[in-house]
Amino acid sequence: MRLTLVRHCEVEEKYLGRYNGHIDIGLSKNGYIQAKKLSHELKNENYDAVFCSDLIRAKESLKYFSNLENIIYTDRLREKSWGEDEGKTYDEICDSKNITYESFEQWISALGGESIEDFTKRIDEFFFEFLPNLKYENILIVTHSGVIKTFLSLYDNITLENAFCEKINYGDKKTLYFVQKSNKVILS
Repeated sequence: MRLTLVRHCEVEEKYLGRYNGHIDIGLSKNGYIQAKKLSHELKNENYDAVFCSDLIRAKESLKYFSNLENIIYTDRLREKSWGEDEGKTYDEICDSKNITYESFEQWISALGGESIEDFTKRIDEFFFEFLPNLKYENILIVTHSGVIKTFLSLYDNITLENAFCEKINYGDKKTLYFVQKSNKVILS
């Protein structure tokens, strides 16, 4: 199975550098330019299936694609919910909660919304239980940075902290291949 993972294109300017989570926001002018470029780069691909986060910024990243049919929008590919911290910057969160960053685990635990355990479980189940059972060969997934990083941490044997240190720019894509062995999916 071949997966092409795409981070949605750049969001509206006032939401840049914020913990956006489930906030349903659109793309910036630059985001639309990125979306056009992305559609051009992938125009010759023939995907068996397309899965996309149901949030507007992910949907709008597919706006210029003419070669995609039957896109499946799902909340299973949403970014982690940050609860009352959604839409805030790092500094705003520090000020409102009177906390400072000590470690990745401490920081993630201090923030609101979906627990990191529930988020990781959601990503694990989607990629390593749901997708392999569909028997598709070539899949496009348009989602969020946190989803991609969590997915990569699960089977690249790296910590979430290390995965979240990796930079994934708006509109970036990454292609991976899977091999099914003994009812377990192995990254190859």
